[in-house]
Amino acid sequence: MQANISHLVRVTSTQTITPNMQRLVLQGDILSTFPADCEGGYIKLLFNELGETDLSSVPEGQRPTMRTYTIRHFMAEEKAIEVDFVRHITEDNQCGFASRWAMNAHIGDTIEIRGPGSISNLNHNADWFALAADMTALPALSVKVKQLPADAKGYVVIQVVSEEDIQPLDVPAGIEVHWVTEELSQAVRALPWLDGQASAWVACEFDSMRGLRQYLRNEKNIDRDYIYISSYWKQGVAEDGHKVIKQQDAQEND
Repeated sequence: MQANISHLVRVTSTQTITPNMQRLVLQGDILSTFPADCEGGYIKLLFNELGETDLSSVPEGQRPTMRTYTIRHFMAEEKAIEVDFVRHITEDNQCGFASRWAMNAHIGDTIEIRGPGSISNLNHNADWFALAADMTALPALSVKVKQLPADAKGYVVIQVVSEEDIQPLDVPAGIEVHWVTEELSQAVRALPWLDGQASAWVACEFDSMRGLRQYLRNEKNIDRDYIYISSYWKQGVAEDGHKVIKQQDAQEND
């Protein structure tokens, strides 16, 4: 990832996909340098201390505030990417400033980004697959399931805010898709455990991640080579605070 280099991109499309998901298309010449396999990776969106995209007020030598989002779709010829934003993820129906920016964005608006960065792939050398995500990780999950073998079997569990947030998902015929509104780790535990070697991919809120890690890694003993599990956010904590908590948790549990 180009950690210290930012580039300006422009909003060319904004669309409400479901009541709690907004999709933007961002275009810029820098995107022509993105690798062909960048879908499912991430970019950093840059803001000033007020949550605005004008970085002129950021003191020299001080890092802008950054928020991380997934590249859902890469359109190389158009030098563009699709990025999905969860509109409301808290119990009191409040949005962070990245979500607010996305909800209010207009065609022609600009923002600086850094990236792309990549995340670990799902191990395909398995008998079956278990994937789980909440809405913040749905864009990444949508990429992972498209990459599964055609004869893959298993299930996908996606926690949404409401049933109106269910959206089309391209999966192999042998993969069952479960859209749920209850707590994610409990929803996964309620499903039958299949025979053979499982390969798991999980991304969600921090507390749900810990519950799923306990289930998949400690109770079901999935080997580390066959599991990717990550928290994308923590309830009531900004991204910088979540990053610190995530690092501490990793040190205690790895």
